[in-house]
Amino acid sequence: MNGGLLAEKTMIQRLEAIRKRYEELSGLMAQPEVAADHARLQRLAREQAELERLASPYERYKETQKSLDDTLALLGEKLEPEMEEMAREELARLRTRLAAVEREIKQALLPTDPNDQRDVIVEIRAGTGGEEAALFAADLFRMYARYAAVKGWDVEVLSRTESGIGGFKEIILEVHGRGAFSRLKYERGVHRVQRVPVTEASGRIHTSTATVAVLPEAEEVEVDITPDDLRVDIFHSGGAGGQNVNKVATAVRLTHLPTGMVVTCQDERSQLKNRTKAMAVLRARLLAQERDRQAEEMTQARRAQVGTGERAEKIRSYNFPQDRVSDHRIGGNFHNIPAILNGEIDEIIDAVATSEQARELEKALA
Repeated sequence: MNGGLLAEKTMIQRLEAIRKRYEELSGLMAQPEVAADHARLQRLAREQAELERLASPYERYKETQKSLDDTLALLGEKLEPEMEEMAREELARLRTRLAAVEREIKQALLPTDPNDQRDVIVEIRAGTGGEEAALFAADLFRMYARYAAVKGWDVEVLSRTESGIGGFKEIILEVHGRGAFSRLKYERGVHRVQRVPVTEASGRIHTSTATVAVLPEAEEVEVDITPDDLRVDIFHSGGAGGQNVNKVATAVRLTHLPTGMVVTCQDERSQLKNRTKAMAVLRARLLAQERDRQAEEMTQARRAQVGTGERAEKIRSYNFPQDRVSDHRIGGNFHNIPAILNGEIDEIIDAVATSEQARELEKALA
């Protein structure tokens, strides 16, 4: 074996164990009784997809290492000059490939979020700043909606409370698409805007905020909500939806009695659709709450990085006079605010994700 990370015996043992478990999962999922159990099959498929990140490059690593060892053995023999030159070129190529596969394995060793491939619930709320904060919340909604469109994700508005001049006091949306949480999770936190509001006659710059919460959507099997735990109130909608919502009681308010959590949905004309949407939001919030509780039991440092602790921190500022977006987590500045608010946020997310992954890799290899 070559030097470096994969020269360590314990690392090879770990990778071998992952490879064996990956093959074991393939056998399990082929069993008829497992294939008939949708919930179990889904869990096993998710585990295998996670292990594939290491199992696949490890197989390529072993194949490349064997070829490299064979080439070294060949060079130990007496060769014609032309054959020796070809063998040395092959050796250089294999060493380059081996280094690339090692880098891939190091990247795959990063701790992963089991929620990364899930759909998400995004909750945007106006913070300090009155009507200007509500307008900024609407800007953030459009930014994420356009970003989702570029990614090929579907966006569905679950609930909204509008302000008087086209903003949102609150808007909750569901984003359906592979990898949605893996990208949007970096957006949770307090967003601050510095600009001259349309409501400001004197041209003074105001500072306003909006909060963004990003919750992985929960599956029914993960959050057990019994009918006795719910109080369901049906009432006439006061929001969008046309005349029908004012004639027929279609709005739904769910109160989760054990926690006191309340979710209201009234955008749909159908009471059933509103209830379904409200249940999706309630499940996501309860799942997030349970994960926050588990994180709190681990360590104070860990708690500062998850759930409400992370969302409570100011993560980003949008300075319109200077056409600058500053992400405070990485100390990075980005320009062209119109493009950013039009959904061009990959550069920012990539920078934050890279910084976070570097920290996690350092911890994983410590």
